[in-house]
Amino acid sequence: MKLFAPYKLGNLELSNRIVMAPMTRSRAINNIPNQLMAEYYQQRATAGLIISEGIAPSANGLGYPRIPGLYSEAQIEGWKLTTNAVHESGGKIFAQLMHTGRASHPDNMEENTEVLAPSAVGLSGEMWTDQNGLQKYPVPKAMTLADIKQAIEEYKNAAVNAIKAGFDGVEIHGANGYLVDQFINTASNKRDDEYGGSIENRARFAIEVAKAVSEAIGPEKTGIRFSPYGLFNDQEVFEGIDETFEYLAAEMNKLELLYVHIVDHSAMGAPEVPLSVKTKIKNAFKGIVIASGGRNAQKGEEAIVSGEGELVAFGRSFLSNPDLVYRLKNNLALNAPDMETFYTPGDKGYTDYPYAN
Repeated sequence: MKLFAPYKLGNLELSNRIVMAPMTRSRAINNIPNQLMAEYYQQRATAGLIISEGIAPSANGLGYPRIPGLYSEAQIEGWKLTTNAVHESGGKIFAQLMHTGRASHPDNMEENTEVLAPSAVGLSGEMWTDQNGLQKYPVPKAMTLADIKQAIEEYKNAAVNAIKAGFDGVEIHGANGYLVDQFINTASNKRDDEYGGSIENRARFAIEVAKAVSEAIGPEKTGIRFSPYGLFNDQEVFEGIDETFEYLAAEMNKLELLYVHIVDHSAMGAPEVPLSVKTKIKNAFKGIVIASGGRNAQKGEEAIVSGEGELVAFGRSFLSNPDLVYRLKNNLALNAPDMETFYTPGDKGYTDYPYAN
């Protein structure tokens, strides 16, 4: 099967075409990566490529409890534990840069920080905080042009820090209702300046972040993740959505980014991403596409053979199966994930899932 064959991703030699998808796990005490996290990623280093959990590019980007950052020396040193462990086991790993924007709460952030977003539109529902339990989302501050410039600089600096920490590259999180996606989507972007309104204006922030990151570390080390038709974090299916992501794909192609990672959470109840949209992205972006969403070995192989993607991402199955590649290759049963421990501190439901042999 092509899924298990080696693959050349830019300058990287991957042992197979299986990607471990980015998944928040909330184990970074004081937002600093640690040895437990290094063990978790090392266990899964048989993936052709690991994409890390979302990493805050700045203190303003810290949304959830115990998520790691890449904006301090302590965080850079902490991540070296993980990158060294993965490389020692023959794996490759990219850092996913995730500024959560309005999907945040002050209780989960450092002092002198702000909950920022394209517009002052709050999320519905509540967010967990370690200090005070569930809390309502605050109304974010609408970003000024100076805030936008600063955020772009923060992404760039975090990308440079990722390379210092030993990551093989960076994925910009432009999906799932976080900051980049908040600019793209009309549910969260009500601006009437050059960052709002038209497709080109709403896409501007994503393009400028991608340009800054790729110029800082090289386009061959830069990927981006999009979630067309994603409704997570109060996003909406908006008028012109297909054209928006076709335009974004074409702009990423101009920047010669390494890959575009397409989120399809229809297996988890989200609207299905139409094949027509995936095809438009694929035709507009001439680089590598990572397909994702509810895959097993057969569906992963079909994605590659059909041309939907050159690489295939697996999420929750990797969470509960450190030896997922071995299990898929040998058609073995998978461990079921324990949802109760997805975001809790400690090794339970994190590094204690059994191997097949």
